[in-house]
Amino acid sequence: MHAPSIQKQALGLLGWLAATFLTGAIGAFASASAATFYTQLVRPAWAPPPWLFGPVWSVLYVMMGVAAWLVWREHGFRGAATALKLFVVQLFANALWTWLFFVWNLGALSLAEIVLLWFLIAATIVAFWRLNRLASVLLVPYLAWVSFATALTWSLWRLNPATLG
Repeated sequence: MHAPSIQKQALGLLGWLAATFLTGAIGAFASASAATFYTQLVRPAWAPPPWLFGPVWSVLYVMMGVAAWLVWREHGFRGAATALKLFVVQLFANALWTWLFFVWNLGALSLAEIVLLWFLIAATIVAFWRLNRLASVLLVPYLAWVSFATALTWSLWRLNPATLG
């Protein structure tokens, strides 16, 4: 497959970044009062401060968007259908977690969902590895952060049974 034109590549990059940041916007909408809610929870000593989540997610969303773009740019939708579908599915799972945890306060379900998200990210990394190794590597910090977030979700659920029952 020949490389798309520069204009198509730029539009593709903007599209993949928009998709990832749309996921973030959906989460941000759901977590409008998340900082207040989070600070009211009993938190483990290793829990990060509320201000850290925004910058971390912003960097991760850029890396995620670039990763998807690299795969798309090199293989297109047809050549990378499974990998790009996995990427989109994990975006939906990413956005859903915020609603489950911060809006609906469903601790057990948010834990189950973030474990599913972890597996979807891992599957996306494997699928991307076969197509573009740099794209795959760009998703590793995302998997690491979601691993940490999984442990934090479990801990918060266990420490706050009345709130996150």
